[in-house]
Amino acid sequence: MPQPTVVLVHGAFADASTYAPVTKALLDEGISVLAPAVPNCSLLGDAREVRFVVEQLDGPVLLVGHSYGGAVITVAGAADNVVGLVYLAGYALDEGESLAELQGGFPDSELPAALVQTEVPASVAGEARVDVTVTPERFGPVIGADVDPELIATLAVSQRPLAAAAFVEAAPVAAWRSKPAWAVVAADDHAINPDVQRFGYRRAGANTTEINSSHLVTLSHPLEIAALISAALSEVTV
Repeated sequence: MPQPTVVLVHGAFADASTYAPVTKALLDEGISVLAPAVPNCSLLGDAREVRFVVEQLDGPVLLVGHSYGGAVITVAGAADNVVGLVYLAGYALDEGESLAELQGGFPDSELPAALVQTEVPASVAGEARVDVTVTPERFGPVIGADVDPELIATLAVSQRPLAAAAFVEAAPVAAWRSKPAWAVVAADDHAINPDVQRFGYRRAGANTTEINSSHLVTLSHPLEIAALISAALSEVTV
């Protein structure tokens, strides 16, 4: 099998720049990488977008999802050319399960209390919807306490909102049921309860690593994440 392309799927309240140091490390190794923009408008819509990107690529794909991106790759990973999944401080949903249902089985993190809802009228962007962001003053403590404060200040005021509807949409498929999976638990995560991560990964049979990191593990521990992705690549490239 040729070496797969690594497709990096970002999470909520962020864009592909949160993968920047990981992307550079992978490119420096000669690994083919693509980090598409995710609309963050709905779980099913976002998964369709990512699956479309994946299916346009020649050859196999290793899908990597951070945070909400984990839920997206769980669905998009059903594409035939996806050969493996890597979850980074993310949601490994089961078939028929939503983000709200998975989180509901565990104590809340600090994230729900830090969220702000904004009504987006139909005249602005298609159908009316409610978008969710993190209040800027809580972005650092909740999302990236171990990331450079100047970078966090920039990320806090350049968030890509997540549509509130994404929390209640059920995953129609769980790609980990038929694809190998690797995962990272961010053990000092204040956005997604680490036990939510552990439960989903254990259920998925993922090869799991724990890193003492905030939610933004891609920025605080990029070389460790790149090494894990590289190791997963070596296992699916046979």
